Amino acid sequence: EFCSSLAGIMLLEVLLVLGAVIVYFLLSKKKKETLPFKEGWWGKGQKPDTEEDTTVWPFKVETTEEELSDLFRRLDQARFTDPLENSCFCYGTNSVYLRKVVSYWKNQFNWKKQVEVLNKYPQFKTKIQGIDIHFVHVKPPHLREGQSAKPLLMVHGWPGSFYEFYKIIPLLTDPASHGLSDEHIFEVICPSIPGYGFSEAPHKKGFNSVSAASIFYELMLRLGFNEFYTQGGDWGWLICTNLAQIAPNRVKGLHLNLASVTNMGFTHLLSILLGRYLPGLFGFQDEDVRRMFPFLKKGLYRILLESGYAHIQATKPDTAGCGLNDSPVGLAAYILEKFSTWTDVEFQNLEDGGLEKKFNLDDLLTNIMIYWVSGCIVSSMRFYKENLQKGIGTQKHEKLTVQVPTGIASFPNELMHTPQAWAQKKYTKIVSFHFMPRGGHFAALEEPELLAEDILQFVGKVEKEQLWRKK
Repeated sequence: EFCSSLAGIMLLEVLLVLGAVIVYFLLSKKKKETLPFKEGWWGKGQKPDTEEDTTVWPFKVETTEEELSDLFRRLDQARFTDPLENSCFCYGTNSVYLRKVVSYWKNQFNWKKQVEVLNKYPQFKTKIQGIDIHFVHVKPPHLREGQSAKPLLMVHGWPGSFYEFYKIIPLLTDPASHGLSDEHIFEVICPSIPGYGFSEAPHKKGFNSVSAASIFYELMLRLGFNEFYTQGGDWGWLICTNLAQIAPNRVKGLHLNLASVTNMGFTHLLSILLGRYLPGLFGFQDEDVRRMFPFLKKGLYRILLESGYAHIQATKPDTAGCGLNDSPVGLAAYILEKFSTWTDVEFQNLEDGGLEKKFNLDDLLTNIMIYWVSGCIVSSMRFYKENLQKGIGTQKHEKLTVQVPTGIASFPNELMHTPQAWAQKKYTKIVSFHFMPRGGHFAALEEPELLAEDILQFVGKVEKEQLWRKK
């Protein structure tokens, strides 16, 4: 009898331990942890003992005759290599078309006029964590009585710039004048990522997406915004995601036009193998299946074919960057290829890379000129090394979920498609997920109306149901 009661006690203990383990796993999975704010100092040399100057001062883009004559000299002396016959953009930027771009750049493109375009929105700088941060800040031209503007932080990526948002800003700050609902009106803040455009580059190693998110969080607080919305694609996706993880009580909603999942679990892999045949089992819609399969072609091969630049930039950014920083034609070739393929992968089969189907040369060259005049291509490329050198899936932010109401605009020509079923594991409160009818990676520049409408309806949902209060 003693033995059987002892066995019973041991069984009970085993069950209790098992129960505790199960409860622990259930609770730990649901643990709503925030990401620590990254207090860095990215200026030159030693951090000074004095308090940081928090002044915000106006900034204007300026250009000089020396800058332009240096550019024209380099454009005049460009060396071109003939492309292979019928190669279009399959080997990268086609130099026959590149000659056309350079000819336009020298003879028709008017940088001084584009500088005026850049300066049509108010721009500022302020020093945060030791470096000067540049941002565009646009308030609505008119508000109805009793209506207030909602602050919206919009973050660009690589090889883009704050200029990507110039077509969408008026749609968000003055929607009624553009045939959109003015139920919600925004005050838009578009910073340049440190090391991009007119934001100073970090002088120390280790400046990653969490560092950028921390700086932008500080920027929003400095501008007096205690609650705000965020929007991003490309690196903006990751920076805004990190910001939502750092300050879930400040970020009312997170809108993304790219949502990548870096932590792939067993069910992800299973869904890659079987999702085409059993879509319902994995929560896939017909459109997910159309965009993802056959997975070898549309997933694996595409990633291998299109990620060479990322491998270089995540390992030896300064080597390739030196050449691009010295040659405007090389810089244009490198950047234009991305604007071609990332807008539509099929564009590589066209002589001109399809570049003028969705963009005009003035816009494309303005973005390139922002990189050229600021000399920021090397520091912009380094951001890949800082984010990827420890390996994908190893960072704390990759293991944490996002508790903030999230809206995802999924554009059909984005290089990699992320189905809602995958995104849901990371972003636990997706309140809107839309398959967009057309468009690719540079959504704000390519399809500003579509993106603006999606942001407006997302914010409408969040506000109506006061979703941010239910975190």
